[in-house]
Amino acid sequence: MLYYLFTYLSEQLDFPGAGVFQFISFRVAVALIVSLLISLVFGKKIIRILRNKQVGEQIRDLGLAGEKVKQGTPTMGGIIIIAAIIIPTLLFAKIENVYIVLMLLSTLWLGTLGFIDDYLKKFRQNKDGLKGRFKVLGQLGLGLIVGATMYYNSNVNIVRETTGGVSPIYNVEDKLVGDEYQRPESGERTFQNVRSAVTTIPFAKNHELSYAKIASWFGESAVPFVTPLLYILLVTFIIIAVSNGANLTDGIDGLATGTSAIIGICLGVFAYVSGNVKFAEYLNIMYIPHLGELSIFIAAFVGACIGFLWYNVFPAQVFMGDTGSLALGGIIASLAIIVRKEILVPIICGIFLVENLSVMIQVGYFKYTKKKFGEGRRVFLMTPLHHHYQKLGYHESKIATRFWIVSILLAVLSIVTLKLQ
Repeated sequence: MLYYLFTYLSEQLDFPGAGVFQFISFRVAVALIVSLLISLVFGKKIIRILRNKQVGEQIRDLGLAGEKVKQGTPTMGGIIIIAAIIIPTLLFAKIENVYIVLMLLSTLWLGTLGFIDDYLKKFRQNKDGLKGRFKVLGQLGLGLIVGATMYYNSNVNIVRETTGGVSPIYNVEDKLVGDEYQRPESGERTFQNVRSAVTTIPFAKNHELSYAKIASWFGESAVPFVTPLLYILLVTFIIIAVSNGANLTDGIDGLATGTSAIIGICLGVFAYVSGNVKFAEYLNIMYIPHLGELSIFIAAFVGACIGFLWYNVFPAQVFMGDTGSLALGGIIASLAIIVRKEILVPIICGIFLVENLSVMIQVGYFKYTKKKFGEGRRVFLMTPLHHHYQKLGYHESKIATRFWIVSILLAVLSIVTLKLQ
């Protein structure tokens, strides 16, 4: 909103200094600072309100060190994160941008889903909260919205170079959107917007993969029908998997929050370089118009996570609850899809992946051995994986810190893929 005010002051009234709001880098910095202030200053007040309302965590006896101390710690602190994301984004971003709208929707959608779950647990004394099938339905709904928007919305496009005024990729895979940026003259390079369901392949030359090419395996005639189905199903799967992974990771103080901040920084780098035509050309990567605006949302996201971490590190003064963990997972998944890094999700979100896999392996092996030997056996001492290390005697601060280090390494590896082609 402030963006439009200062644009008016700059263009209509020639107000000194108002033009600085035209620079994405300035708005990114301001959004980061404001989100930090909101989460730090107002976060403390919200924690006090949650404590007064006796919205405390009920700790199950899992035989873990220090778990009894956590009894009664305020939960539903994800409200702090959501507020610290949405307010700066509304203030400093172009809110008509399709990517901004999509991310605000993702934040509110899964934040509300998590809030309902927490509300049922804390205020309705329903220890199971929202039933699992309703959570999956909520995640499925968001996946369908994100997938359909990314595939069908005319404002979601990439830039391709044309040859002699004719796009070499104007075929069943890509649909022309809008006019060329520049009419061809004597061999000049020209570009145009195209709408195309493509993603990037890490560590590969000409690192793009078209969903239409995969769909063509079913026959050329099936491409128009199979491509959107394939794309939307994959998007939905990623959103469900990552949001559940974030939810499982939120088991010890600061783990999910710190990991999410690191992932956010990584995705922020991708959004900034892919949304900047000069960086995109230098790195020889896909240029996505209007994507740079997403950097403002990501800055607010990172600032919200870091600010919340102030109160969430050991010993935690507040827990985010499902209100925060489901929202964080949904945000990260949607961001990865928007910046066309779906294939990199297992690396970028490596911590979430191993937490998910540890539970799946444990449950699967337990059921298999119970059926075969008459008694269930375990691979890990306890799942999700961070609890396995707690059972081994590691302090949760050490576990969280080491998981952060691994997450940083995975983020660096992901960013390196920009140059290793």
